Amino acid sequence: MTTVVPTSEEDPALAVVRFTSELAWADAGPEAAEEQVNRLCLEAQESMVMGRWMDLASLMLTSADLMFSKVSDKDLECIFTVICNLVTKPESLDEVHEMTKLISGKIIQQPNDKPAMRLKILFNLYNLLENPYSRFFVYMKALNLAVNGKVTEHIIPSFKKIDSFLKEWNIDIKDKRALFLGIANVLKESRSSSKDSFKFLTKYLATFSGEDAHTMDEAKEEAVRTIIEFVKSPDMFQCDLLDMPAIGQLENDAKYASVYQLLKIFLTQRLDGYLEFQAGNSALLKSYGLVHEDCIAKMRLMSLVDLGSNESGQIPYGLIKDTLQINNDEVEKWVVKARTAKLMDCKMDQMNQVVIVRRCTERVFGQHQWQTLRTKLSTWRANVANVISTIQATNKITEDGSHSQAVQGLIIR
Repeated sequence: MTTVVPTSEEDPALAVVRFTSELAWADAGPEAAEEQVNRLCLEAQESMVMGRWMDLASLMLTSADLMFSKVSDKDLECIFTVICNLVTKPESLDEVHEMTKLISGKIIQQPNDKPAMRLKILFNLYNLLENPYSRFFVYMKALNLAVNGKVTEHIIPSFKKIDSFLKEWNIDIKDKRALFLGIANVLKESRSSSKDSFKFLTKYLATFSGEDAHTMDEAKEEAVRTIIEFVKSPDMFQCDLLDMPAIGQLENDAKYASVYQLLKIFLTQRLDGYLEFQAGNSALLKSYGLVHEDCIAKMRLMSLVDLGSNESGQIPYGLIKDTLQINNDEVEKWVVKARTAKLMDCKMDQMNQVVIVRRCTERVFGQHQWQTLRTKLSTWRANVANVISTIQATNKITEDGSHSQAVQGLIIR
């Protein structure tokens, strides 16, 4: 297979046009092929001389699909390196963006054919661009390609840099929505990234705060998805979803009110509340892929957390047994599970059959919890100030006493 590395002084772009056109017309016969190759090369030269970079890019991409099927990965990367480099030629940012749309559109056209290579080419295009919005545009194409081509593992590492990307791109709220939702969709394909998927879904929903009802309606499906992801997750026990307008709109929604009710049960009620809900909504739970036994296990832990927050630091074994609806010999097992999940900092007093709670995770951390924290910090600050004042007063008394003794000794002498 011929490698596209120019060995003469021929311009790399012209060499790519010659190579791809020869490949495209190879079956037409020598005479017809030569005529077409010469025609395309002349057209490419004219575009280069006239600075018509968009036309040149379009010409070079004519046989792009053929390249992916007939050219080795090494040659393919070389060809597209030359094509992508055309975005550095125009002075107009608008023209650069149009070229970016054209090139990236061709790259993602067949996402199941060499998806990893296509993704690599998109990243190369991204790095050649100076216009922040064009970079964002290519990144979004990469997200979609990663999902459609099932190569999400190649783009997930970049999510750690999203905050710095956002500063660089300086995109508006609608683009942020598309970005956060795109990332959540990528992470959805990765089973080990459920928490990260949930995080970006909540970022997406947060962008709807302050919007009107018509705009908010756009977020309904994803609001339901976010609730289900939270309920389904075996290791997420705290969220602020109830404070989000995008979630709140579901409360009185004819289709999704029951899903909102389910979230409220998990965040504000105990196991008996869930069991009552499940009795009348078992089909609903199954339709969202929720397993009843898993929900019971999670609700037992969340009910135990609720007991820890509301029982003045001590929870009788009997109360745990009744609330979690378990046998006597299972109480300590569930306490250990709560400690292992870092939901509670506690110790078990087996002699007195109570659990002594030092710290407990709040299921909801909203306005009320912030106010409580503020009150505690204010009290702590006042106590520290009192201690400092006491120490200063004690030191002053000590210093005054020492000074009086010294004066008295001087008089005696």
